[in-house]
Amino acid sequence: MVQSSQIGIGIKNFFIEIGELTYFSNRFFRELFSKPFEFKELLRQCYNMGNKSLGLVLITGFIIGLVLTIQSRPTLEQFGAESWMPSMVSISIVREIGPIITALICAGRIGSGIGAELGSMRVTEQIDAMEVSGTNPFKYLVVTRILATTLMIPILVFFGDAMGLYGSFLVENIKGDVSFFLFFNKVFQAIEYSDILPATIKTFFFGYAIGLVGCYKGYYCKKGTVGVGIAANSAVVYTSMLLFIIDFIAVFVTDIFI
Repeated sequence: MVQSSQIGIGIKNFFIEIGELTYFSNRFFRELFSKPFEFKELLRQCYNMGNKSLGLVLITGFIIGLVLTIQSRPTLEQFGAESWMPSMVSISIVREIGPIITALICAGRIGSGIGAELGSMRVTEQIDAMEVSGTNPFKYLVVTRILATTLMIPILVFFGDAMGLYGSFLVENIKGDVSFFLFFNKVFQAIEYSDILPATIKTFFFGYAIGLVGCYKGYYCKKGTVGVGIAANSAVVYTSMLLFIIDFIAVFVTDIFI
């Protein structure tokens, strides 16, 4: 009886969380088109998120390209199909591996940072002070961060994909003596708009999810320093789960219409 009661409470809290997150999202869209527009803060957030995450994304993308090519090449060699390596790697990275891995890294790097930052501001009553002074903290803190992640994640994915393909080229160049021109000629022959367009569209949803959950967890952080840690940790966990759900929906819809 006690266990079933706890399960019921957990389900109830889950739906309450979904409802609050939906309300938070609706408030974002209402505030997005209302004045004043915080362009300076938006640019600052875009610079901080993009610039500070770019190095990590580039290194990760490069390693993914190396590992994917090294692991796949022996299997293709058994069938004499190593010439298909550029096509296989490019489609894998552009369609799926690049966007989801980059989004997960940004969820850990950016999502936790947003949750901790806004959580600290809530705990130290800086957000309350902004409300008392007549400033709209939601507009200044939340809208700018969600919009910045929505805009910057697709750009970071682009650079991550490019470095992944370059890492694959290095392996092919060393092991197969494939030239730069030949490798990327096969890459661009293999990739079509039906590969690029869905992968690009879903990265905007990835960015929106990262900013939304990070801001939600931080903005409604409970009092105390423990609450800040919980906000940062739960932002990463919830965002990672949401990213996989969005990715599944995107793949499912793409498979139907394309």
